[in-house]
Amino acid sequence: MARNSHALSTKYNILYNGQIALDKGIKGIEAGNQDDFWEILPVEAMNIDEDIVADTTKNSDFALAETKATKAIQKHSMNIGGRERNSQIDEAYLLLGKSRYYDKRFIPALDAFNYILYKYPNSSRIDEAKIWREKTNMRLGNDALVVKNISQMLKEHKPEKQVLADANALLASAFLNLEEKDSAIVRLKKAVNFSKRNNEKARYRFILGQLYQEMGQNDQARDYYEAVIKMNRKADRKYMMQSQVRLAQMFDYQNGDKFAFDEKYHKLLENRENRPFLDVLNHQMGIFYDQQGKDEKALEYYNASLDNAKTDTYLIASNYRNIGNMYFKKASYPMAAKYYDSTLVKLDPKTREFIRIDKIRKNLDEVIFYESIAVRNDSILNVVSLPESEKVAYFDAYIEKIKKEDEAQRVLEEKEAEKQKNIERNSQATTADVAVSANGNSAPKPAFTPPSMTALQADNTFYFYNPTTVSFGKVAFKKNWGKRTAGGYWRVSSVTAANPVMASDSTAITPENAVAEDILKDKEVNPKYEADFYLNQLPTSKTAIDSIAKERNDSYYQLGIIYKEKFKEYDLAASKLEQLLGYQPEEKVVLPALYNLYKIYQITDKDRAESFKNKIITQYPGSRYAQILGNENVIVEEGNPDVVYKKLYQHYINEEFDVVLSKIDGLINQFSGEEILPKLELLKANTIGKVHGLKDYKAALENVAASYPNSEEGKKATSILAEQIPLLENMNFDFKTSGHWKILYPLALNAVDDKKAIEEKITKFMNADNAQKLSLTFNSYDSKEGFVIIQGITTKEYATSVAQVLKENPSYKIATPAVIISNENYKIIQIRKNLNSYLEAKKE
Repeated sequence: MARNSHALSTKYNILYNGQIALDKGIKGIEAGNQDDFWEILPVEAMNIDEDIVADTTKNSDFALAETKATKAIQKHSMNIGGRERNSQIDEAYLLLGKSRYYDKRFIPALDAFNYILYKYPNSSRIDEAKIWREKTNMRLGNDALVVKNISQMLKEHKPEKQVLADANALLASAFLNLEEKDSAIVRLKKAVNFSKRNNEKARYRFILGQLYQEMGQNDQARDYYEAVIKMNRKADRKYMMQSQVRLAQMFDYQNGDKFAFDEKYHKLLENRENRPFLDVLNHQMGIFYDQQGKDEKALEYYNASLDNAKTDTYLIASNYRNIGNMYFKKASYPMAAKYYDSTLVKLDPKTREFIRIDKIRKNLDEVIFYESIAVRNDSILNVVSLPESEKVAYFDAYIEKIKKEDEAQRVLEEKEAEKQKNIERNSQATTADVAVSANGNSAPKPAFTPPSMTALQADNTFYFYNPTTVSFGKVAFKKNWGKRTAGGYWRVSSVTAANPVMASDSTAITPENAVAEDILKDKEVNPKYEADFYLNQLPTSKTAIDSIAKERNDSYYQLGIIYKEKFKEYDLAASKLEQLLGYQPEEKVVLPALYNLYKIYQITDKDRAESFKNKIITQYPGSRYAQILGNENVIVEEGNPDVVYKKLYQHYINEEFDVVLSKIDGLINQFSGEEILPKLELLKANTIGKVHGLKDYKAALENVAASYPNSEEGKKATSILAEQIPLLENMNFDFKTSGHWKILYPLALNAVDDKKAIEEKITKFMNADNAQKLSLTFNSYDSKEGFVIIQGITTKEYATSVAQVLKENPSYKIATPAVIISNENYKIIQIRKNLNSYLEAKKE
């Protein structure tokens, strides 16, 4: 009897209250849980976004449940003869484990579940305990162990239906973590069939729909979403509404019934039960109209979605992004940039989407800059080209427009000013209407009070009765008119009043004349309302007009390249480049524009591409572009562009410049349109500089800067041209004393035996008689010659002595003439490839 009383007390008192606390805590988790419906939902509706803590409670409800479970174990456990006699203790341990699990203290929870399996193997709740233990293992990242243990449990015996549902749902969750989606789908289907809980059924079906949608099996996905919708009020409404959204995402805009779609989703929007979901429904309607090109309707629904969005930051970001895309398509780049800025604020900076939009946003700065130049200069050149009468008519129309705008603004300001005055007047009247009695209570104002009395002064709004307004008026008067005497007409200063000044027509400036003059001033015409104000600002000289046209042409070229390379907006890019060619620009941008049009039309219009190719080859046969397009026997390199570039760059590092130049044109043609292209072009320019010298290097850099102005390589080329090339061009030989010298032995690059012999003799000399720390190296000079170099010499005299020894000493006898040169001059001959000029200058 005593033993049974312990069990009853445990069950109906301690564990009952503990279970109530646990249920309350679980409801709190469900209420606070925010599912991210943009991603595949987790099978269990409990997100873990905090660090796992071993023994610290965070939720008072779960703490109470744990306390009750501990109390039941400590006070009512009856371990007699190695056997537990209280049948409720296993329930207490299960409650203990659950409370710790929901409190996200998984290691202590695992201890509780393991104790049940160890101590109570015959418990009626043993299968449930096993599932909870594996749930905890999964939270600790042991997914493979979960699959193994639960699969073993299901093989050994068949639990009741709900336990089977929980076991299969747990397996599905583990398989999803292991990226085994097919296995997860099989287990989720079983969980749906066995579960008795409608909310779980709806969640599992929705996840199945998501998985099939992600795998591209839209028919199966639709079936599961429809199944969720048919459940209607049996489950949480969020699953039903998100299923409607998912169905909308899969709508076939080519063959689908748009009228039925429109009607269906308008009904959903009008349903009062769907008010919490107006954000996603309006967003989907915005996409529906956006896809059909109905921008005004789309914008209306996107804004409605933003108005209703509260906590879903990705939804807010998606609305901003889509609106930004709409403005971008309409070439309203400043507005697009603003919406992209708002998008980036709401996106996670670690996501690929953030990086992509951030890149677009940065590129938009360039688009906005060049578009503004193009629009402004087009407008100026258009007006300049008009006949004089049409120019005047153009500006007259513009003046009428700004007059209306100014008048509307003036009326608005007057209304605002009048409104503000009314507010102030009412405020003063309200303040004056209330008097305060001695006891602090409001008292009515006396009905009749002489003007001199304080009560009336506080109430009266007459200007001169208010000392504050009088003081303000004095300051304003002095500010406008200065100090004036009381004599004569106040609008004319005392000096003028006493001594009238004679005008050029001998008319005295009297008070009456002063009034007339002020009236005339009031009627003076604002310059911006005169056509001459604008006509006088138009450029007239040919130099100025040509400069504006050149700036406009450069902007069109830059825009064409940006649209092509950075936005892949080929139609926009082609339009800008075609317009540019129509303006007959400078010769240096014609050929790059034609080549870029050829590359664009290779993607969008093969026939037009062929015509541009023929035009380049026939009209510019000697150009680099013609050589690339006409070379049909280019050897194609295997591998992705980055790998190929690294191999070629290694040849450059090894000074195998002939190899680089023999391959690079073919690679430029092979990878045309790829992101690697500017790198290849810059590498080619650097190689040309190494082989052919400064003049050809400068020309190659100019080509990189013009062809790829928006790439890092193009900007680097521009920087080198602006900062380094002028300095290099101004470098001259200096035959003054230097602290660093070299001895050069010029050789043909293919004279391998001569090179080897000279290097062996120099090495022998350095080992036998090296008074200084000398070193030996070899540098290429151009495509045919190179230098065997002795370096590390500090004086010219010592260099001369070493060269003499190597020439005359019988042990060495190097016949090749040596060139003694300072490090500074050596840099110049390598940059400018002018060794002969150095030798001539040295003789002089």
